[in-house]
Amino acid sequence: MTANRLALETSPYLLQHAHNPVDWYPWGEEALRKARMEDKPILVSIGYAACHWCHVMERESFEDPETAAIMNRDFVNIKIDREERPDLDQIYMDALQAVQGNGGWPLNMFLTPEAKPFYGGTYFPPVRAHGRSSWGEVLQGIAHAFRERRGEVEEQAERLFRHLKEGDGFLRSLALPETTGHPFDRADADGVASNLLKTADRVHGGFGRAPKFPQTFSIRYLLRHHRLFGGADSLKHACLSLDRMIQGGIYDQLGGGFARYSTDAEWLVPHFEKMTYDNALLVSALSEAYQLTRKEAYADAVRHTLAFMTSEMMGPEGGFYSALDADSEGEEGRFYTWSLKEVRDVLGEDAALFCKAYGISESGNWEGVNILHLPRPVEDLAAEEGLQTGEMKRRLDDSRMALFEARSARQRPLLDDKMLLG
Repeated sequence: MTANRLALETSPYLLQHAHNPVDWYPWGEEALRKARMEDKPILVSIGYAACHWCHVMERESFEDPETAAIMNRDFVNIKIDREERPDLDQIYMDALQAVQGNGGWPLNMFLTPEAKPFYGGTYFPPVRAHGRSSWGEVLQGIAHAFRERRGEVEEQAERLFRHLKEGDGFLRSLALPETTGHPFDRADADGVASNLLKTADRVHGGFGRAPKFPQTFSIRYLLRHHRLFGGADSLKHACLSLDRMIQGGIYDQLGGGFARYSTDAEWLVPHFEKMTYDNALLVSALSEAYQLTRKEAYADAVRHTLAFMTSEMMGPEGGFYSALDADSEGEEGRFYTWSLKEVRDVLGEDAALFCKAYGISESGNWEGVNILHLPRPVEDLAAEEGLQTGEMKRRLDDSRMALFEARSARQRPLLDDKMLLG
């Protein structure tokens, strides 16, 4: 298959799309000039190398020759790595949220030839499903509207352009009010903590409903609220959130490090991509929690996560790479999940205890396979098995090491080797 213009790029995400039949352009004057000269709408498609649904849409639509033919005929197609161009990602994410009320990646935004956004969405399936239009229907609908109702398209683009411009101007004009006293007092601090706790999941930790992100800034705020003002409820919920994440599938029980977010409220099923900046923030939150509580589980999670970062994400010159993909061998989570047979083959007679501790079964807990997690504290299992807690931890550590070594022989997820500085 002939490579498109992305073959000359350095971004791992753009290079993933270099052999699509879509005639992708990188963002730049060549693509923008082509749109103006040919009077075609622009499709801007934004994602990142470790984005699971970006890969799904690529396989389903961008690798399909018939779909690509429609895109090449009716649009000028631009691919953007959101981590390479966060400025453009922010503009079009703001536009998407204004149009749809939500956002995410892949971010697919349609622009006029003058590069003004007028419509967008995230993932679109190849066929209509769950009330969501297919990608082909969207392409054909946008192309028809651009040809037959050009005035409406231009009007929508102008409204959205004004909205974005006014919003940006408003943010730039913000200034702190003059004050003769401290700008943020105890009442303000208590109010912020109270508002955060209104959205708290008191059973599973975290905030709101699924999907759940770690929200480390909120957790660190609650920890500091407790440290400064003695907020017992703040400390309780911050620790509950960290405990459940450490016990859950969002945490790599074998190799350390956290996935980006959980698709369920219980922290069991993540999208398995691991991002450097997420792990950096979680290390900070766990470190602060350990300073307050001296709970050894937090120190262990910090050590294991830093070991993962230095062994798998650090380059030879000392910088850190951006992310690890969710997929390997064409499957999401394949690198991280286990069948009961695989565990038994590696652990032998030690498998029964490990499976009991980590919730492993024949049927699995996700799509027929098992995501390792700790359904209950190790201390409780030790008491049930008539073992000292130290002996239980030693045996589980030995089993984890054996499984980690066996996992190391698997095909690894793709590494996004960009290094982001800020």
